[in-house]
Amino acid sequence: MNRLPVRIARWSAHHTWQAIAGWLAFVVLCLGLGMAVGTDQAGSEDFRVGEAGRAEAMAADGGLERRPTDQVLIRAADGRLDAAAADAAAADVTARMRALPQVESVAAPVRSADGTALMVSVVLKGPELEGRKNVGPLLEQTAQVAKSHPTVIVEETGSPAISKAVNDQRGEDLALSERISLPVTLITLLVVFGSVTMAGVPLLLALTSIAAAFGLTMLASHLVPDAGVSANLILLIGLAVGVDYTLFYLKREREERAGAGGRLSSEALVELAAATAGRAVVVSGMAVILSTATLYLASDVIFSSIATGTILVVAVAVLSSVTVLPALLVRIGRRTERRAARRAAQGRKPRGRAAKPETGRVLDTLLSPARKRPALALVLAALAMLGLALPAFGMKLIDPGRDTFSRDMHAMRVYDRLNDAFPELTTQHRVVARADAADAPRVKAALADLGRRAAADPLFVPGHEPRLLASADGRVHVLEVASPYSANSGKGVASLARVREVHLPAALGALDGVESAVSGDVARGRDYVTHESERLPLVVGALLLCTFLMTVWAFRSVVIGLLGVVLNLLSAGASLGLLVLVFQGSWAEGLLDFDSLGGIASRVPLFLFVILFGLSTDYQVFVLSRIKEAKDAGTPAREAVLEGITRSAKVVTSAAVVMVTVFAGFVALHLTEMKQMGFCLAVAVLLDAVVVRLVLLPAALLLLGERAWGRGGRARGAGTAAPTAPAHQYVG
Repeated sequence: MNRLPVRIARWSAHHTWQAIAGWLAFVVLCLGLGMAVGTDQAGSEDFRVGEAGRAEAMAADGGLERRPTDQVLIRAADGRLDAAAADAAAADVTARMRALPQVESVAAPVRSADGTALMVSVVLKGPELEGRKNVGPLLEQTAQVAKSHPTVIVEETGSPAISKAVNDQRGEDLALSERISLPVTLITLLVVFGSVTMAGVPLLLALTSIAAAFGLTMLASHLVPDAGVSANLILLIGLAVGVDYTLFYLKREREERAGAGGRLSSEALVELAAATAGRAVVVSGMAVILSTATLYLASDVIFSSIATGTILVVAVAVLSSVTVLPALLVRIGRRTERRAARRAAQGRKPRGRAAKPETGRVLDTLLSPARKRPALALVLAALAMLGLALPAFGMKLIDPGRDTFSRDMHAMRVYDRLNDAFPELTTQHRVVARADAADAPRVKAALADLGRRAAADPLFVPGHEPRLLASADGRVHVLEVASPYSANSGKGVASLARVREVHLPAALGALDGVESAVSGDVARGRDYVTHESERLPLVVGALLLCTFLMTVWAFRSVVIGLLGVVLNLLSAGASLGLLVLVFQGSWAEGLLDFDSLGGIASRVPLFLFVILFGLSTDYQVFVLSRIKEAKDAGTPAREAVLEGITRSAKVVTSAAVVMVTVFAGFVALHLTEMKQMGFCLAVAVLLDAVVVRLVLLPAALLLLGERAWGRGGRARGAGTAAPTAPAHQYVG
């Protein structure tokens, strides 16, 4: 492992054009194969968890699964609806929809109780989650009807229309994040390197790594179905780590070049950088990959999809840094050498000079407390991080379902108007019962009794007749019970509890041989949150163990491993606390342009905890590697810590600026869930780079002294000293 990055870099440095051409071919091949095979999207069966999942599986067994259904709402601009105009528009809608090949059936128009609206329900062909792919022609026909009947307002909403709108908005957000992230990243790199060429290299490698990862993710989706969330995260993580890995490698090569003063060839300098930064990049990438892999333990298609995309983009970013980057550095270095030779021939002094590991005034000020009073700095910084983490204990998890989507989407505004006119559509619970066909009469009678109980319950729509469906073989029955309260509201959740805990046992509890369960929008969301909460201890436990073992393996020190876990916990806890403080309430809505969900999206904490651990370990590897280099060279522990922190502070901070910029760009997106992810990641990286790496880590290591590094105070691993360049690689 220690020698592999050096061997690869040596080959790349001596075969530059082959390495560059090979990388481009790899990217094109990955993207081409991915586009050729396409993406295998997750189906409804892949999302099933808990009792709701069992209910949906039983319904599907009887051919009664939920179908992709849209509703066309016909209403007046104000006042009471003109019945004749509405009926004419409804007839036009019905005729047009029935003529479409995407449509399976069109229901008869239904008038609202208050007479202000007319609704036409349209069922699309195919599975529930494929509705968004086929709804386009329906929306076009609805728009044509609206033009043909100007005296009424004709609009369309429903699961397919909303899913398409969310997907379109996600695409717009992806383009927006690119427009924000790429220019700011380039500007940051220009400040760091002062050269367009050197700034362009990290960005180029990050973008090609992202392109290759997109292709590989399409291929991987045929093993792990894609849940539709990986594209944003591949861009988010890929741009951050891709730039960071290249940045660390580039900065190290520039340090070696400045220190060599023109005495080493570009090939030798690249090999020296590979022996230190190259190894650290590999170890860091492995740490992020192992941390992310724990998401598979969540047994959830969304997290599995996230894990696959993240692992692939990080792996490709590491691959680009250790393969094609050395070749690019040699090509750039040779141009630098030719310029130096021309300057020498003209009698001018060379520009190269020994590198000075300066931190700058700001970073030196931040390092000062840990250097002068490590015990006090450690206690105060730890208390501050714990204080920031406190709000996380009051975190309320909610499932970001349809009711939480942005009202910037027209389909969501129509959805609100539809629910106002037809409250029975707001929330539906699907009670599924399966038994032998001979028991069908008893099951029907029991479900009818359940419907009557619900009709008399104030948590359900009064006077609404529940719909009872039966499979062709009579084994499966589905009763749809309506509640006028939204899925995330207290009464909406209470209505689910009433069905499951009161009405269902009372109606079907006495029947033997009947299997029953409840699904629906509320049940899906609540069971999903429960499922995640149950898997959380397993994922977190595996994450802590992987982080500890990875750090011990890299640095051969149990103390360093324990310290890394504790510091990562502080960083993740503080960022999650700030997430709750900002997004769970409503005080920051105007500042960050979001509508509070009253809680945190249920997928966000687990995803962030895992990714934050990986990114924190990422920075930890680079900082500790510099300290170990000094330690293995014989420098006493205290001096090695100060030297390593000082030499790495500037590049770590520069990398953090890039990451914070990329992640903060996601706060400008529309989806609140993505806003929460971007905000938390940006805050976590900022805290980790400033508080943890410049205060907590150096203070702890200074207090531990030689004890941190195991027996003899020496360790071998990711940060061992670089080998001396062979004599034939010297130039001049």
